[in-house]
Amino acid sequence: AGMRFFLQYVGCFFAFFSTGFLIASTWTDCWMVNADDSLEVSTKCRGLWWECVTNVFDGIQTCDEYDSIFAEHPVKLVLTRAMMITADILAGFGFLFLVLGLDCVKFLPDEPLIKLRICLVSGVTLLIAGLPGITGSVWYAVDVYVERSSLVFHNVFLGIQYKFGWSCWLGMAGSLGCFLSGALLTCCMYLFRETSSGRFHSAYSLRKGYSSAGTIVTNVHLPSSQTATAKMYAVDTRV
Repeated sequence: AGMRFFLQYVGCFFAFFSTGFLIASTWTDCWMVNADDSLEVSTKCRGLWWECVTNVFDGIQTCDEYDSIFAEHPVKLVLTRAMMITADILAGFGFLFLVLGLDCVKFLPDEPLIKLRICLVSGVTLLIAGLPGITGSVWYAVDVYVERSSLVFHNVFLGIQYKFGWSCWLGMAGSLGCFLSGALLTCCMYLFRETSSGRFHSAYSLRKGYSSAGTIVTNVHLPSSQTATAKMYAVDTRV
């Protein structure tokens, strides 16, 4: 039981921070940052929803939002948005399920098997959430790196070049955390599910055996005269 509690709390720890990292990476503005900051007096960051410029001297930041979501955007931006939002939703639901499945939470306290199944569902949900998260963040980073490398290879200088920033790193870290917490909750908790299931069925069979034995003993020691009297009394009551 102690090992099961430990795995639940470790999985909850990673799920909490992973969900936070995914949400923060989706709604922050530094997926791309200018690589030639030594030549610039400002730091330029591009996110999935807006672009911000920060003056390196006074720290004043100015942000410009992109056009409407119905406008034409690069495929990289649109697909990354979709995958990160999907990862946010799945990770959020996985974390909520995990909270309900914790033994310290007073939800279905008399149903340990159901709580274990909730933890398993949470683990599967977190594993699924890690797929779009890692796909979107890694693909975005690779695309930025390939674009920058191709410009350098062809000696093309557009005034500013970008590299992937800390928001992209947050997306990768959150996705890997979802994979880790999901693996703990599915693989390890499944072993405890088998053990708990066996104990539950054995305890149920033992109680049933005691109940049947008590019934037999009661019927054996019951005198026949009392049985006949009880039957007559039951008939008279129904009448």
